[in-house]
Amino acid sequence: MNFQEGVTILVDKPYQWTSFDVVNKIRWNLKQRLKVKNIKVGHAGTLDPLATGLLVLCIGKHTKKIDEYMVGVKQYTGTILLGKTTPSYDLETEFDQEFSTEHIGKTEIEQARLKFLGKIAQVPPIFSAKQVDGKRAYDLARAGKTIELKSNMVEIIDFQLDNSRFPEIDFSITCSKGTYIRSIAHDLGIMLGSGGTLVALRRTASGDFNLQNARSVEEWIEIIRREEE
Repeated sequence: MNFQEGVTILVDKPYQWTSFDVVNKIRWNLKQRLKVKNIKVGHAGTLDPLATGLLVLCIGKHTKKIDEYMVGVKQYTGTILLGKTTPSYDLETEFDQEFSTEHIGKTEIEQARLKFLGKIAQVPPIFSAKQVDGKRAYDLARAGKTIELKSNMVEIIDFQLDNSRFPEIDFSITCSKGTYIRSIAHDLGIMLGSGGTLVALRRTASGDFNLQNARSVEEWIEIIRREEE
């Protein structure tokens, strides 16, 4: 692989790593191996630290393709816990409220699922990278400040729910760029007259790229080290 000329690689992002952590790790190893002061490395679509799965990395001249790659449809699998909420809509923050789930059955879950399909207005989580007055929303949220984010139009192409482990709901979803799966979890809880928290998330596809073709960070480091020997 000609890393200096430009390549796109698929990484299976580890749990609790930021997308920037992956970029930094790959860039550092490339600089060491190629003996260069710098090399461009960027990702086409952020994954939250608590999410795993497909991260598309563009290296060298391929960084010009990032905008093109980001517009593709995304696919995820994961788990939503009903009956509890957190301020971040996932496990980054502690549970702050509990709700009954006794009134929720298969019919209610199916009715709620159908409401998500198509184009919907979605409010991003306050613990997100959205800009508010020049600052990241998550920085303001962590500082305890009250903020309001505007809704965005997103499209849910497919949304499947499996309640066999209720109150945990396993799901698969196909959606447009910019969809916050944490907000899907939160909004599902509200629709069901309860609460909802995203407790697991894995990106399986982004545009034409698939997780099946991705490698771990460690595997890519080994490839980088072997490439120029």
